[in-house]
Amino acid sequence: MKKFVFSLDKVLGYKQQIEDNLRTEHAGVVRAVVRKEEEIEEMEGTHQGFVNNMEDIKRNGCMIQELRFYESYLDSSRRRIDEQKEMLLNLRRQEEEKREQVIEAKKERTSIDMLKEKKKSEYDFMAQKEEEKFIEEFVSNSKYHAG
Repeated sequence: MKKFVFSLDKVLGYKQQIEDNLRTEHAGVVRAVVRKEEEIEEMEGTHQGFVNNMEDIKRNGCMIQELRFYESYLDSSRRRIDEQKEMLLNLRRQEEEKREQVIEAKKERTSIDMLKEKKKSEYDFMAQKEEEKFIEEFVSNSKYHAG
């Protein structure tokens, strides 16, 4: 009996490649999310530092110009942080989409893998039956020639 050949091996390889590429893309988006979270955290720390400085200056007395400078900076800082948080939300949406694409690609590949296993089992079963038939014929012929 000839060697087992799965007719969809090329399709299976292609589906595996797509899944691998999507996993790589997903990992890239996850890294971007983590970087953006760290960036926002750092920005918020800097912002809070300026809030604390402003409170110290208020307690110790300061000129109106200094307070306006701090307020202007803090408003600007808060807007930048809000923009970065919006970007983070977009990145999280992208991450969710990529994750769904990876799951779908895995389902497609897995279904072809399962079909391959089923076909391989059928092939192995038929090969075993063929071998048993050959052995029976051999034994039968041996008895015929011996007797």
